[in-house]
Amino acid sequence: MSIDSIIEDFNFLDDWEDRYRYVIELGKGLEPLPVDKHTDENKVPGCVSQVWLDTTVFEQDGVRHIKFVGDSDALIVRGLIAILISLYSGRPAQEIRDTDALAVLRQLQLDEHLSQQRSNGLHSMVARMQAEAENALVA
Repeated sequence: MSIDSIIEDFNFLDDWEDRYRYVIELGKGLEPLPVDKHTDENKVPGCVSQVWLDTTVFEQDGVRHIKFVGDSDALIVRGLIAILISLYSGRPAQEIRDTDALAVLRQLQLDEHLSQQRSNGLHSMVARMQAEAENALVA
């Protein structure tokens, strides 16, 4: 699902309970992260819940792209991962690095409706994905 579709769906839902349920449903639709990828190396620090992100760098038309697959032990966080994956995964590393995910997420008003701990975790996930993009560009 594209980030534009998610934003459109969010705008359609006016009740935050419905939006939370939608985020959880997004998480249920995540591509599974194999158990052997639940490693310390893939773990995202700064998240209250357990969060793992696996990164695959691939070349397409001479440009480095990144595919992300993620998982969490918390349903709402799995949904947040799904949103970030829809924003970043499969895109060129340069585009990932240059995209202000927090500005996109503000359109969803998540920062106003997440606990401080969840918000910090979301920021940690964004920072990790952008760092992976930076690493892919300099590699």
